[in-house]
Amino acid sequence: MVPAELLGLEKKELVALLAAWGEPPYRADQLFSAIYKQRLRDPEAISTFPRALRARLAAETRITWPLVEQVFLSMDGTRRYLLRLDDGETIETVLVPEEARDTICISTQAGCPLNCGFCLTALLGLKRNLTAGEIVGQALVSAECGMRNAECEIQSGTPHSALRIPHYNLVFMGMGEPLLNYDATLKAVRLLAACQPLGITTRRMTLSTAGVVPNIEALGKEAVRPKLAISLNATTDEVRTRLMPINKKWPIKRLMEACRMFPLRPGERLTFEYVLLDGLNDTPADARRLVKLVGGLRAKVNLIGWNPGPELPYRTPPEDRVLAFQQVLADAQISAFIRKPRGCDIFAACGQLKRTVA
Repeated sequence: MVPAELLGLEKKELVALLAAWGEPPYRADQLFSAIYKQRLRDPEAISTFPRALRARLAAETRITWPLVEQVFLSMDGTRRYLLRLDDGETIETVLVPEEARDTICISTQAGCPLNCGFCLTALLGLKRNLTAGEIVGQALVSAECGMRNAECEIQSGTPHSALRIPHYNLVFMGMGEPLLNYDATLKAVRLLAACQPLGITTRRMTLSTAGVVPNIEALGKEAVRPKLAISLNATTDEVRTRLMPINKKWPIKRLMEACRMFPLRPGERLTFEYVLLDGLNDTPADARRLVKLVGGLRAKVNLIGWNPGPELPYRTPPEDRVLAFQQVLADAQISAFIRKPRGCDIFAACGQLKRTVA
């Protein structure tokens, strides 16, 4: 019998599992805490359980974290983790150190199906969707490996619950399109929000989408959801379709309609991500069109000078052109920030995740 995977199960699912064994509901609370708050990986280590229940859990279930295959350390402190999943597939997660809160960048698919022309991940194609447990596992692994002043020791069955974990921001901006793996991604959001020691509330989570309009609309109806970021990257359908084939299905007008209808919480803003490509989408005319697109929305714009990658035919704009683009937005009273690239030297920056090992 293949052991049942516990990582990725919500409390109601743990209640059902243990009820079938004749266990009371409070055991599910204890098991949930052991998995997600104490971060235990060996059921035998759950000291609140009687010996017989620990033995049955060890025999019939498992708690499988992704394995750290390689760690790449950037000169700026960014870490890129190449993680191996239980079936042998590999994914990447990035930990970006910050003064107040580190940021964990999570993948939701192995590879990506969207074929965006400026992104190295597109060259992989889609391998498969990740499970909720595999998405949550990335945050747990990254948090352990990134603990300040602590050694990264990923050894199966070794509890680290005594170590202090700093609080984190979490972004679903790694490999894949989160809204094409909707159910698993939203389940992971709910689980991570319940992992209190990680300090990741939904206000500290941001999900980035290339524009899967029906699922943007569905996301707005969720009781528990992250903040929303739109990867826009162009101001005309001609250019956006060239860069992002998804635009054929949901063009800019339809996407912006969904953005304008998205229900924002008090104090919340939409984020628009705009990758600047030299001579293609970085002109003053592009900036003026962007003003018209996002004007009137409670939003901010993150400007990202393209992060270079081999096999891709684009160039990063010169700094003065990026600043001029930002100034057009600022003159229109639109909050626009230039995102400083992190981890470019280890292929960890936006658009660079391709499981590069050398």
